[in-house]
Amino acid sequence: MFKTIEWKDDKVIMLDQRLLPGEKVYRTYEKGEEVAQAIADMVIRGAPAIGVAASFGLALFAIRFTGDNEEAFASSFARMCELMRSSRPTAVNLFWAVSRMEEVFRNSRGRGVSAIKEALKKEAFAVYEEDISINRRMGKNGASLIPDGATVLTHCNAGALATAGYGTALGVIRAAREEGKKVSVFADETRPYLQGARLTTWELLEDGFPVTLITDNMAGHFIKSGEIDLIIVGADRIAANGDVANKIGTYTLAVLAKENGIPFYVAAPISTIDLSTPSGDSIPIEERDPTEVVVINGKRIAPSGVNVRYPAFDVTPARYISAIITEQGVARAPYADSLRKLVGAL
Repeated sequence: MFKTIEWKDDKVIMLDQRLLPGEKVYRTYEKGEEVAQAIADMVIRGAPAIGVAASFGLALFAIRFTGDNEEAFASSFARMCELMRSSRPTAVNLFWAVSRMEEVFRNSRGRGVSAIKEALKKEAFAVYEEDISINRRMGKNGASLIPDGATVLTHCNAGALATAGYGTALGVIRAAREEGKKVSVFADETRPYLQGARLTTWELLEDGFPVTLITDNMAGHFIKSGEIDLIIVGADRIAANGDVANKIGTYTLAVLAKENGIPFYVAAPISTIDLSTPSGDSIPIEERDPTEVVVINGKRIAPSGVNVRYPAFDVTPARYISAIITEQGVARAPYADSLRKLVGAL
């Protein structure tokens, strides 16, 4: 079984997802700044995995700090936290993880630099271990929503590659199979970064799942023809009213699901729910380098000079979502009430 990210010998090791499925290459990082850059460069991606990477990166920065002056340490750590926050703007798990590490730092003040370092490292490991446990509980909560013999369409990659292990949307599918259900998967390409084609199909084949790859614009055809029983995706941020920001193209699938009468589910940890954001209108949408749209495998597919837009995420209104699966349970409309109850149950 592959590992997305791990801590070894006081270094952070990540599977470079930019090279899959062609090469399985692990990168080693010794500095917190390098981890922040790896997040920005999408060496690692997926909201929960980004949160884990941020925690590890801050712990890495802390243990590399030299000197015993707490004030100097605090100032340097604060700058590192801001750098980490700036690496990706949409995935709320990143901000959640940084805030969690900042709280540990504050609570450890006055105990000396060495004690603060140890507390931060311990907290980063806790974030990592909790993520895997959360994904397994989430999978168990959502498995009942997948009928035996179902064909599931998924978008982008919300599996073990997008987390510390097991996965969110794919975790639900894995849990259904562990219950003895036969489940097959359709994965769409997820242009322009091709997370579905490169990552989801690779991950599912590694686990022995029957998986069929389709292009993004084929989804409507297969849904309308009755070959898809349900859709399940992950999320990068969930607003208080249940609006969901996820990889660009998610909104299109949700509308298709509603039109054709099949369930559309979202699987995400409680840490993805942002009650401070009232609706999807307030979620910042990252725009990435348009080169990713017009260049594939080093070959340009569009004429020079053409205008290009590349929003990496879109927002799916809550009215299109059948249920939101979390480790605390399954939320249904009205989401303003059900999500708040799940968050409050922690």
